[in-house]
Amino acid sequence: MSSEKSSSWSYTEGFASEDEVLARARERSFDLGITPVSTGVGAALTVLAAASKAHTAVEVGTGAGVSGLCLLRGLAQTAVLTTIDRDVEHLKAARTAFAEDRVAPNRVRAISGRAADVLPRLTDQAYDLVLLDADKAGVPAYAEQSVRLLRPGGLLVVNDALDRDRVSNPAQRDPITAALRSLHRDLRSDDRLAVSILPSGDGLLLAVRR
Repeated sequence: MSSEKSSSWSYTEGFASEDEVLARARERSFDLGITPVSTGVGAALTVLAAASKAHTAVEVGTGAGVSGLCLLRGLAQTAVLTTIDRDVEHLKAARTAFAEDRVAPNRVRAISGRAADVLPRLTDQAYDLVLLDADKAGVPAYAEQSVRLLRPGGLLVVNDALDRDRVSNPAQRDPITAALRSLHRDLRSDDRLAVSILPSGDGLLLAVRR
């Protein structure tokens, strides 16, 4: 990374500010050994959720609620977020964060389970936004399910899409990096989608269903 790019990336990440609710959720993440979305990514998620005008959203990888809070702050007050995590302690921490932010309980549907088991049970073309922020090994399969879930005009967001600059480095050929590169190619060549990648955080892959 050039010094100019590094400076711009640092400025972008530092541009957003967080209040005490988000700060506490971030602290709980670290206490649980979770890496939450960066401040810059969180701000981007809020903007994307607001711009999408989504009424129904799905999040794979609840963590301690940092990304969910960011999405909910951009979604309409009547929108519902379905968030999936296999760790009940993560879901408990996220519920605490949502309660501190005074999110109405009927706006969040928290599901404990493996995404590979839960996503196939969700309804086709019933969602306006899907965020994947989970184990990278499972992301390609989750992305395939996500495209099925999206309505026309729906937005898929994949966090950590550049995997700490590994994806852009041709010398990196480990299975997960190769799978992410393949995912990028598959989504880009899918005629149903318009695709782009933003450099925020460790990369945000965006795909809109036509």
